[in-house]
Amino acid sequence: MVDVIVVGAGHAGCEAALATSRLGFNTVLCTIDKNFTASLPCNPSIGGPAKGVVVREIDALGGQMAKIADETALQLKMLNTTKGPGVRSLRIQADKILYKKRMLEVLEKQKNLTLKECMVEDIIVKDNTVKGVSTETGEVIESKIVILTTGTFMNSKIMVSNHITFQGPDNLRTSKNLSQKLKDLGFRIFRLKTGTPARIKTDSIDFSCATLEPGNTETEAFSFETEKVLPLKEQVPCYLIYTQPETHQIIQENLHKSSMYSGVVEGIGTRYCPSVEDKIVRFADKERHQIFLEPESLSLDTTYVQGFSTSMPYDVQDRMLYSLPGFKNHVVDKYAYAIEYDAIDPLQLKPSLETKVVENLFCAGQINGTSGYEEAAGQGLMAGINAINKLKGKQPLILRRDEAYIGVMIDDLVTKGTKEPYRLLTSRAEYRLLLRHDNADQRLTNYGYEAGLISEERYQKFVSKVKQLEYYKQLLKETKVNNSPQLLDYLIKKGYEDNKNQGNCLDLIKRPNVETKTICQLHDIEIDEKLANQLDIEIKFEGYISKTRREAANLIRLEKQPLPYDLDYDKIVNLSIEAKEKLLKVRPLTIGQASRISGVNPADIITIQIYLKQSKTV
Repeated sequence: MVDVIVVGAGHAGCEAALATSRLGFNTVLCTIDKNFTASLPCNPSIGGPAKGVVVREIDALGGQMAKIADETALQLKMLNTTKGPGVRSLRIQADKILYKKRMLEVLEKQKNLTLKECMVEDIIVKDNTVKGVSTETGEVIESKIVILTTGTFMNSKIMVSNHITFQGPDNLRTSKNLSQKLKDLGFRIFRLKTGTPARIKTDSIDFSCATLEPGNTETEAFSFETEKVLPLKEQVPCYLIYTQPETHQIIQENLHKSSMYSGVVEGIGTRYCPSVEDKIVRFADKERHQIFLEPESLSLDTTYVQGFSTSMPYDVQDRMLYSLPGFKNHVVDKYAYAIEYDAIDPLQLKPSLETKVVENLFCAGQINGTSGYEEAAGQGLMAGINAINKLKGKQPLILRRDEAYIGVMIDDLVTKGTKEPYRLLTSRAEYRLLLRHDNADQRLTNYGYEAGLISEERYQKFVSKVKQLEYYKQLLKETKVNNSPQLLDYLIKKGYEDNKNQGNCLDLIKRPNVETKTICQLHDIEIDEKLANQLDIEIKFEGYISKTRREAANLIRLEKQPLPYDLDYDKIVNLSIEAKEKLLKVRPLTIGQASRISGVNPADIITIQIYLKQSKTV
């Protein structure tokens, strides 16, 4: 018997298996083909709005994704730099071949971890507790914990027009029986759909017809431990083009041939990454749509046509591609397709990602209804941490909505559920000013250290950094503005009149466009550039950050009020019928979680609190 079995070696599975094995527990990671470990079957990019912050959070907790992304970067881009710090995030175009190669190397070298190539077809359950898994060959592997991270491989099918192939991404086999086994155990299963665009031979594209989209940073990285970032001069460019009127006409004339519009698709597709034919229908008023041409790997002569996902037949795809600027001589390496697969209702999960249906069975990634590599990796890491906490008899690690985007995502899933592939967005986080790219370590490193995934050496470096931030804040507060000619000239260039400035440097930095780094230089204060950049945010937005923290304090208060899992809501008088139905379905663990359930209104929350007080249940 082993301690943990992880089923599936995608991004969720890799993080889960690394977490459990690094914490000293014998782990078996089951995968169909180890050569497709941590595969990037769709866009080979990591990060982006909200998702980039998730990668930083994974690193702060002791995960792996950030390090591999930094190591395999082809291009780095800091997004939304002209906007507020709450929406800034890093996006890396990764080398898809090198990424999975590096992750596989990490897994194979990891102590306490065994990588096993097999197809898991059944979950062994006794007395409502998981006991292991069995494979298609009949082999039984016993374990104390099972973590399902099956991605898009449960009962999946590839669709191109009316042609259906029962397989997963990259022509890999799909699990045909696992979904039914989960149904038999009492899980609610539903179908989801996503897709991917064509890959084109790079040397067949005329990039002179496109707009150059270069990287824009060589100082930022995902991992707080990354010391060397790919220089701008070595980064591979991306390009921008647009759909043409001819493109739209071809799509409109052939809509009936699309898998989605011909009735072949059963599942619900992602709202925020639709196929190009769906864009043409849903946004008929738009004359054109953006398409980014992105490299896949230095070892491949292929370009990813971002924004051009489709399930049209091959001949129509060729006509669509031919209509694009620079594609008159295009050569297709791999045609686009749609994929449909099974997922479980995430309302059947606890906030720890353990299932409510079967004890010691955890689920993470796209099986929970999410989309995206980053969302999957974040769930995998949390499932791994909480699986070990369960074995140790410790309380699960539940990240609050004001602490992490990972916390927002998991809370959304287990409290609100989803009927379509869930994607993290900055708009989902009500406290996004607290959930920034720059401060992920300040928010989560303590948790990673307490869990055992952050080394003592790294933790002490983090403690030193926090002390330095406070030291410089105090130093700037105590340093009087020197009004030197150089300072006055700098302020004039920034739009401020040439006059004597009273007060201290901290107050001076609060002005828009005044940079901490420059003010320090002009006052003979030596400071690291990254520290200066972070102080820029903390000092300039101090008032907004403090206000947001006060707002979040109410959330914390509600989260500290537990609800009995077996509370009989039918006995609570004056509770609305809808509230009773939703509360019985979700089974919230705190008043805070109950307050976020759709259909449960403030009056219902007050009614529950009064009931608990009168019955002295809590």
